[in-house]
Amino acid sequence: MLTALLVALFAPTKADFTKKWVYLATNLLVEKNVTDGIALAGRAAKAGYNGVVVTDSKFFRWDTLDERYAKNVETFRAGVKKSGLEIIVCVAPVGYSNDLLSRDPNLAEGIPVVDQPFVVTSEGTLEPTSDSGEIVNGGFEESNGDNPTGWAWVDAPGKLSFIDKTEHSEGQASLKMVDIGQNGNGRANQKVKVKPFGYYHVSFDVKTQDFDTPGNTNITILGKRSESLQHRSLPIKPTMPWTTIDVTFNSLDNNEVLFYAGVWGGKKGTIWWDNFRIEPAGLVNLVRRPGAPFKVKDAKIGKVLIEGKDFDGAVDPKLGNIAWPGDYDVWHKGPVMTVPKDSQLKPGDRVLVSYSHTALVYDGQVTCCLAEPKVFEIIKWQVQQVHKHLQPDGYMLSHDEIRVGGWDMSCLNGGMTPGQQLATNVKKCAEIVRAEDPNKPVYAWSDMFDPFHNAQPKGSYYLVKGDGPWTGSWLGLDKNIVILNWNMGDEVRQKSLDFFKKRGHRQILAGYYDGGGVDLLKWNDEARGAYGAMYTTWQGKYDDLENFAKAWK
Repeated sequence: MLTALLVALFAPTKADFTKKWVYLATNLLVEKNVTDGIALAGRAAKAGYNGVVVTDSKFFRWDTLDERYAKNVETFRAGVKKSGLEIIVCVAPVGYSNDLLSRDPNLAEGIPVVDQPFVVTSEGTLEPTSDSGEIVNGGFEESNGDNPTGWAWVDAPGKLSFIDKTEHSEGQASLKMVDIGQNGNGRANQKVKVKPFGYYHVSFDVKTQDFDTPGNTNITILGKRSESLQHRSLPIKPTMPWTTIDVTFNSLDNNEVLFYAGVWGGKKGTIWWDNFRIEPAGLVNLVRRPGAPFKVKDAKIGKVLIEGKDFDGAVDPKLGNIAWPGDYDVWHKGPVMTVPKDSQLKPGDRVLVSYSHTALVYDGQVTCCLAEPKVFEIIKWQVQQVHKHLQPDGYMLSHDEIRVGGWDMSCLNGGMTPGQQLATNVKKCAEIVRAEDPNKPVYAWSDMFDPFHNAQPKGSYYLVKGDGPWTGSWLGLDKNIVILNWNMGDEVRQKSLDFFKKRGHRQILAGYYDGGGVDLLKWNDEARGAYGAMYTTWQGKYDDLENFAKAWK
């Protein structure tokens, strides 16, 4: 394997790259990062690179930091320029939007909840209730041998899946899975009744011992089109005591979901499951803005109730503000609505509440609303600050992996598909950059505009509304926007490169991705019109920086 890689590294290539960049995600508030970034620039220049693409969450916090940050940025810029590298700055993060949302967490894309039942309690609060189903036998107390009652099936009962009455977090039993690699997968599955456009909280308990594949563990909730409704990565460790984990999901237009708990692609070790529960999620991560309206009506007569008179407290202060501004979590103690003394509501009354909540993907990614006007105001402010402090040689639009979209009223009122909304959004962002800093090049990631990647004409895409939701998004890209192409699929790579070439875009190949190999080598023979390459690392892994550079020499 190593020999083959070395042969490939030094093989003759066809592309003659003009742009030779390195990607750097950093925090320039930390002085060591400034020193390390300048050192990386010098090392890169020595290896043949001529540019650095830099991103920093603090680019949205200029006005909340003291003068030390601006001085660090100035020092960093001077050091990079001294090495002869151009600086390209990432702006407008509408996919991974947490930094943008630090300025207003309610700009997160909202997913609708329609007519969620709440009941007035004797204490004068409004509590969510549910008429839908439950997870049957969530504690695995009832079973037929190693087959738990109420579950449609478990993988390999009596071979890798066992009812364990000696280890449990509550009750008298749990479901144990051992050495899942003997079967490949270890899963438990059942159907659960839900209310369409209902918002649900699922909690469960997990224990592990010498468990090799914690990252392959998941709660998968599928709708009627086999679309996944839950995308949180589970915080499971190879060995840990009983731990309660929470996920949430919106049922969208489904009356029933297929609920899976399990491991896809397991190896050795043991995992125990216990105490699965489902309940209404209430107002956790409630989004409040005009484009995400909040409405409460009487369940009997449909009369719309008045906020501040009939109810109060419909604000989640923890939305996007868990450990710091822009930090969201999937579950916390949510807000509780109260009933004022002069309200027409009385204990036992039921109301129906319609609202929007945001959704988290993987390890906390939150997406902003593409159509909300204030989003563009914040992006304009960020571009102005970047221009002032960094005087960059180019601007990189961070429109990548946009995994939630098309749901709230800000999106729906325009009558556009998500693809059309994205086209409008990226066009406006490019206009903002050019108005602030004319004649500087504008760059964009390929994935959200590539019909052979995330903008395919058919299929679901995470929690984005519609079939093939991002198709047509490329119409927002004028030909002067340079595409950083990272479509690495062997069967579609050339189609992707040709697609953008035919649209008149110059392209830079974004490769490596912490993979330990150099996919760029394959691209060189195919990269018709590509005029650059970028060493792209999300993990700050620069071990192969020099080897990557040799690929274009």
